[in-house]
Amino acid sequence: MSETEQPAAPTRPAAARAVDLTKVYGEGDAAVEALRGVNVELVTGEFTAIMGPSGSGKSTLLHCLAGLDAPTIGTVFVGDTDITKLNDKRLTELRRDKVGFVFQAFNLVPTLNAGENITLPLDIAGRAVDRAWFDQVVATIGLGDRLDHRPSQLSGGQQQRVAAARALVSRPEIVFADEPTGNLDSHSGQELLRFLRSAVEDHGQTIVMVTHDANAASYADRVIFLSDGHIVDEMRGPTAERVLDRLKSLEG
Repeated sequence: MSETEQPAAPTRPAAARAVDLTKVYGEGDAAVEALRGVNVELVTGEFTAIMGPSGSGKSTLLHCLAGLDAPTIGTVFVGDTDITKLNDKRLTELRRDKVGFVFQAFNLVPTLNAGENITLPLDIAGRAVDRAWFDQVVATIGLGDRLDHRPSQLSGGQQQRVAAARALVSRPEIVFADEPTGNLDSHSGQELLRFLRSAVEDHGQTIVMVTHDANAASYADRVIFLSDGHIVDEMRGPTAERVLDRLKSLEG
């Protein structure tokens, strides 16, 4: 394969997709068009990074795809379900059953230990914990000896890995991560990224991550670049150097 060639996209179904997605905040002269007719498919069993300059619309795209924000115009599917047609109750159920979300701020419950935080979404839903899967996820994050520790007794990296495990333990169809390494030191960030990468490679998980970090994006199979609310490019088989060069060209 020459340097200019990139790996072909896998021929698998879309875990999520957006069709003609537009998002406008505010009205009249104060209106801001965060997304402008975005079309994108996120392939099952793949790690996708979303990047772009500040204000490009990357977090807005993530939130619309995850059902955390409603588009002004356009359609969003999770699997085969058009989530833009769901009422609040059904949308909440879909997010609970099919979507995992890793927040930059961890969002762990301080009075619960790590194990209880990981199973919290299942406990709220009244669903049984698949202990074999739970044990596999815990082994992957390497915190088997810390499950009885509360968040205040864990490092930032350990807390973020608990948050990622919580997003995965219910076996969602897709996991969205919003700047998950943003509050972590480089070592903790690398730990989390290796965990996300192993979730894709070893367990077939689908992950979509917003990041500003070219090194974090290099863990992905595919990088989507946004600018001014549009998808302007994508890259398969990214390296940190290639990603950084593309970002510089967008910000220049």
